[in-house]
Amino acid sequence: MLLPEAYRGQDVVVLGLAKSGLQVAKVLASWGANVIVNDKKDRDQSPEADELEALGISVICGGHPDELIHPGVALVVKNPGIPYSVKPLQQALQLGIEIVTEIEVASYICAAPIIGITGSNGKTTTTTWVGKILEHAGKHPIVAGNIGTPLVQAVAKATAENRMVVELSSFQLKGTSAFHPHIACLLNVAETHLDYHGSMDDYIASKTKIFANQTNSDFAVLNMDDPICRGLAAEVSAKVLPFSGKERLEFGVYVEPPYSNDSDADASEGVARHVVYRDQDAQVHTIIEVDHIGIPARYNVDNALAASAICIAAGVSPSELRVPLADFHGVEHRLEFVGKKNDVSYYNNSKATNTIATITALQAFQEDIILIAGGLDRGLDFHDLIPALHAHVRGIVTLGETREKLARVAEGAGILDIKTVDTVEDAAETLRNAVVQAAQLARPGDIVLLSPACASWDMFASYEQRGRIFKEAVHNL
Repeated sequence: MLLPEAYRGQDVVVLGLAKSGLQVAKVLASWGANVIVNDKKDRDQSPEADELEALGISVICGGHPDELIHPGVALVVKNPGIPYSVKPLQQALQLGIEIVTEIEVASYICAAPIIGITGSNGKTTTTTWVGKILEHAGKHPIVAGNIGTPLVQAVAKATAENRMVVELSSFQLKGTSAFHPHIACLLNVAETHLDYHGSMDDYIASKTKIFANQTNSDFAVLNMDDPICRGLAAEVSAKVLPFSGKERLEFGVYVEPPYSNDSDADASEGVARHVVYRDQDAQVHTIIEVDHIGIPARYNVDNALAASAICIAAGVSPSELRVPLADFHGVEHRLEFVGKKNDVSYYNNSKATNTIATITALQAFQEDIILIAGGLDRGLDFHDLIPALHAHVRGIVTLGETREKLARVAEGAGILDIKTVDTVEDAAETLRNAVVQAAQLARPGDIVLLSPACASWDMFASYEQRGRIFKEAVHNL
């Protein structure tokens, strides 16, 4: 992408309205660009259009006209979720027009150092946690990006005194060229979003663009327990600050003593573990006892390790980490405790939109689990769930497009109590029925866990909507 002044008087197309499209169109117009905003939704479903037109910005709703993309267009800024297969983007690619997402635009006008956090799982928890730690340390963080507030909106109030903490999806990172975070973290890589990316190669390439423009004055925070992250350690230009739950590092943040590869064996060891930081002088700083971390589950230990490493790279002393690591109690829809009914505990893990996230959630509990799972069918066979289902799940309730597929997988895992919920016109009612059936299967002391292993879009607008309906259903039991 060129410098902002290069777009003065040039045609720039913003594809997709919503929050990010609204804000990026305003920024581009302030640069003097001729901005055309296009959304396939009808005008009556695009309330942002009135605000933009009042500012003199052209808005086209109801489809993508053929003349939208032409050789005179200098730049296309797309909503991250719009696939590259849509006609306007295919036209832009054929004409050699650069396509970016709003985080690329925002990075040109951000006065604060950027901390970018991505990964297949744990992004929101880690991003929120980093914000809490930096706030505790007096670093004036602003949390934005895929977590809620568009980066291009958040940068308007940022100064050099702030730290911009940004959750980044693969969709956002794919549309970057010069984006340059001072600290970049890749938490992990799992097979997901292949319906969008087409291949794991494209997914991984998109994720790793977070490091593309870093130099040796920047930091790359990498998970040494993830093979893809580990392989990047020798390739990135930034200084690597690693973290690990399974390895005693010569430098970095790790668990002492390390976990073995068998999480179930670890759970029964009764060993007192600590998060520690070994600095470049080989001095070991004890940060916190693992059992004192504010949110449960083995995978949240990994999130705590990542958050600690990021904040150390941002200048936080190891001694300042303990209190915010202990005081943070999680994010909505991420292994969120909802309540207890008839001695059965209910947890909302609606953010688990892939099998890895569901497996890690299942491994977080020692109690028998009644699992509610299912959703958008992305073509997965779910066979990787079988060991965790066999070890942790006593009963399962399946729903959504994948309900029959997951029921067969549960049968293969040896689960006897299997119920499928047919989809009715009211998706909320479908989920409520699933909660009722799960409650009927549960015994005192059990866990009922919503952890779908699927995206929500076959039935709900978002995983947030799915999670909130689940919580409402639990409270109404």
